[in-house]
Amino acid sequence: QVQLVESGGGLVQPGGSLRLTCAASGFAFSDTAMGWFRQAPGKERVNIAGISWLSTSIHYLDFVKGRFTISRDNRRNLLYLQMNDLKPEDTGVYYCNTSPPIERYWSQGTQVTVSS
Repeated sequence: QVQLVESGGGLVQPGGSLRLTCAASGFAFSDTAMGWFRQAPGKERVNIAGISWLSTSIHYLDFVKGRFTISRDNRRNLLYLQMNDLKPEDTGVYYCNTSPPIERYWSQGTQVTVSS
């Protein structure tokens, strides 16, 4: 069955960095566009970054552009999100999924808290 497991979240001070990892299994990861999604407290989940299956097309929402970098390793079925210069408004639960997302693929995500 499909499994997406996010890791790498935690508590970090403003200006700090984190690297999130998503381990995928149970589907053709290397043939699938993927994305990172964020759900801030009290808000809807939004797609903050996406990457095509060959990494030839990448997009970011404006508020993470220049600070976050999405990448993937198709040999290892891994998706990454490097987050730099983190801000308190980056706090939330981060999820990976296909892009566009498949409802039944959502997993528990990883919590990122940016606070001094």
